[in-house]
Amino acid sequence: MTNNASEIKNLIGQAAIDKFKEIVKHEQTCLFSTNLGNVPITTRPMGVQKVCDQGNFWFMSASDSDKNEEIEADPRVQLFISNTSNYEFLSVYGHATISRDQAKIDEFFSDIHKAWFPEGKDDPRITIIKVTPEEGFYWDTKDGKLISLLKIVASAVTGKTLQEGVEGNISVK
Repeated sequence: MTNNASEIKNLIGQAAIDKFKEIVKHEQTCLFSTNLGNVPITTRPMGVQKVCDQGNFWFMSASDSDKNEEIEADPRVQLFISNTSNYEFLSVYGHATISRDQAKIDEFFSDIHKAWFPEGKDDPRITIIKVTPEEGFYWDTKDGKLISLLKIVASAVTGKTLQEGVEGNISVK
């Protein structure tokens, strides 16, 4: 009989939103993928500006970017977040919408954004992308990286699989 190395725990509703926020708190950079109907998909690093209380992921982007053009053609996107320092991983599939919501621009804009938008908050190229999650999957350790590594070593020495982590489907609906 084989022991399962991970506990399955699906997260729905507020538990899912809390997990999104927890992972993004530790790692704000994700791989943002578009062109999901084509192979290879187009992927680029993006900074998550916020995960709101409804579970949406928010980004800033230039209106003339390939990403915005690809979202206009097909709003399906996939986000991949990897926080290797805590062994937390998240994949989220959803739909993206693009807006010029000035309140969101004001909320998210910081000096670092001037690298992309030299005219500041009023740069006419700034857009906001909202990704509304439809489904996802997460992998997480229960005990953090150090304990996980010790369990892997112990498993290799003893030949017994030790409970390693938690994983499951994740959905805000």
